[in-house]
Amino acid sequence: MIKKLLIFITILLSGCVNIPENVSPVTGFDVDQYLGTWYEIARLDHSFERGLERVTAEYSLRDDGGIKVVNKGLDPKKNRWKKVIGKAYFVGDSNFGSLKVSFWGPFYSSYNIIDLDKKNYSYSLVCGPNRSYLWILSREPQMEESLKSELVKKAKALGFETEKMIYVSH
Repeated sequence: MIKKLLIFITILLSGCVNIPENVSPVTGFDVDQYLGTWYEIARLDHSFERGLERVTAEYSLRDDGGIKVVNKGLDPKKNRWKKVIGKAYFVGDSNFGSLKVSFWGPFYSSYNIIDLDKKNYSYSLVCGPNRSYLWILSREPQMEESLKSELVKKAKALGFETEKMIYVSH
């Protein structure tokens, strides 16, 4: 009975570390170039960021080889910053933009980089374990409309409901 329970818990805890069908993480990924501050340009809505503006993500190396993740955003209704700190680790080879991230203990979810400016690391398109999670990130708080449109078009072609995206104020 204990063995079955442990197997069930293992499956449950690893169940959210997926990538949507027919979506692939980038290859040739360089974590050192990805570190630093990213501005959220757009996202699909979800409860843990609902209503937030001026959202950023900051990535730095952890002593254990993982990545420290600091997400913060301004709640304009309360005029208060919200901040959450997490950790991320590669799922397999670090050459692929596929990580698992946790903000709550042993519970991990996917962080899949599905498009990236590989030359300058100036923009990134990221999804979670399914098509309900999608972010457009940039090194700058603003992004050229043509690039933003191109990334939205790519996400739509991959099956994401881009018409539901929220564009973040900075």
